[in-house]
Amino acid sequence: MGVNVPVVAVDAGNSKTDVALIGADGTVLATARGGGFQPPRVGVAAAVDVLGSALDRAVARLPSAPGSFGHISACLANADLPVEEAELTRALEARGWGESVEVRNDTFAILRAGVDEPRGVAVVCGAGINCVGMVPDGRTARFPAIGRISGDWGGGGGLAEEALWCAARAEDGRGEPTELARTLPAHFGLDSMYALIEALHREVIPSARRHELTPVLFATGAAGDPVAAALVERQAEEVVAMASVALTRLGLLEEEAPVLLGGSVLAARHPRLNDRIAELLAARAPKAVVRVVSEPPVLGAALLGLDRTGAGPEVHRRLREQYARP
Repeated sequence: MGVNVPVVAVDAGNSKTDVALIGADGTVLATARGGGFQPPRVGVAAAVDVLGSALDRAVARLPSAPGSFGHISACLANADLPVEEAELTRALEARGWGESVEVRNDTFAILRAGVDEPRGVAVVCGAGINCVGMVPDGRTARFPAIGRISGDWGGGGGLAEEALWCAARAEDGRGEPTELARTLPAHFGLDSMYALIEALHREVIPSARRHELTPVLFATGAAGDPVAAALVERQAEEVVAMASVALTRLGLLEEEAPVLLGGSVLAARHPRLNDRIAELLAARAPKAVVRVVSEPPVLGAALLGLDRTGAGPEVHRRLREQYARP
């Protein structure tokens, strides 16, 4: 008889996919990592193939052939709308990998990884920005989080664009003077914004490298530049706006509740940003408990899977211990 796998946990981002096979007692039976999950770019079928490849690698690391897979708990990037979650659920069900499938946006994995019960709010600020919340009775709060058309502002990509905009206008006289006009091109060894604009436009500098400008923005703001500091301030305000709205929707604004911060921008713990978020949130939601998430998102996907199967607290605890940092 093969190894039974009650929960298959999947955390798939734009750049990588993590799969963990979880036993009934919370033991991590096998793990694997695969490529990025990008259905908007490659199509749903090809994106799901990436998940399948990572799952195959995890299965190959089991001590013996698998007997059966139970629940597939998949937290996926680009599953931004409920209609997209439903579409991806059908695509995974069609592969026949498990007896049941639940697809959620990958922000839910970060939230669940950071809380002992499915209760709280998470704001993720990485390439983009997103916020979700959940409570034990199954209610959730979320935003479309697909860019400016859904009211979003910021994230690493958005901050880089805003910094470029301000620096370009400063150099040619349309905008307020800012050190960004010097520090942004200097990051790439250039002496002017004009040179940087040309290099980006002609793709001498690949567009994928624009994210490198976000830390430059933070450093420039920390050095006292008012334009850069204002962008950091607005990002803090946006994070707090999303978190406080999610708390309100779930009836948690007046209760002690975790607000978890994740993603590369917030995980970098820039004092001017994170301290300001804590200060603003203390005014908007005084009982909120703010913390930067350090647990891996695949743990959150696995815990959501255990929630679905009705596993007890001891099983959850055992799983967490295996992902605890030394």
